[in-house]
Amino acid sequence: MVSKRAAALRVEQQLREQTAPGDVHYAFAPLKQARLDYMVQKATEMGASRLTPVLTKRTQMRRVSAHRLRANAIEAAEQCGLLTIPETLEPLELDRYLADLEPQRLLVFCDEDAPAADALAPLQAKSAELSARPPLAVLIGPEGGFDETERALILQRSNILRISLGPRILRADTAAVAALALIQASLGDWRPV
Repeated sequence: MVSKRAAALRVEQQLREQTAPGDVHYAFAPLKQARLDYMVQKATEMGASRLTPVLTKRTQMRRVSAHRLRANAIEAAEQCGLLTIPETLEPLELDRYLADLEPQRLLVFCDEDAPAADALAPLQAKSAELSARPPLAVLIGPEGGFDETERALILQRSNILRISLGPRILRADTAAVAALALIQASLGDWRPV
């Protein structure tokens, strides 16, 4: 309605329906800055709800800014139209990370020494056991992999699923995308419940 003294404007905005936030924690050995930025952006896009840098014996970058991680996560969320941003934590030593992990959270351990026959088989078998989506944590190691004492420490955990990401050794940032895609499709919010 428009007249000499008044006008009425009706604003309509179409909102895209949001996916409910998932419960996938992503733990990773920090990388050099450009690759780390990429990995944080992709983890955000893939539905990670928490990002935790984990320091290992072979970690290349020991200083990580949680503020920078958050800024990259925010940028990725904005680009993808997401309303949820993953929590970003300060770096933790591997043993501390494992000690702090809730017992009910399934730890999907991406291990380059795991048998590489079929990356999907252990995930699909676990999915068949479950009636609902479990709280998940995904652990990716440093370039050069975990050393034997770290691997033994990780494998002591009771609620763990050790997987291979295939027959090739992947760079850590590539492994992040591959692992999160496999896990979301088989155990996470990409599969119907």
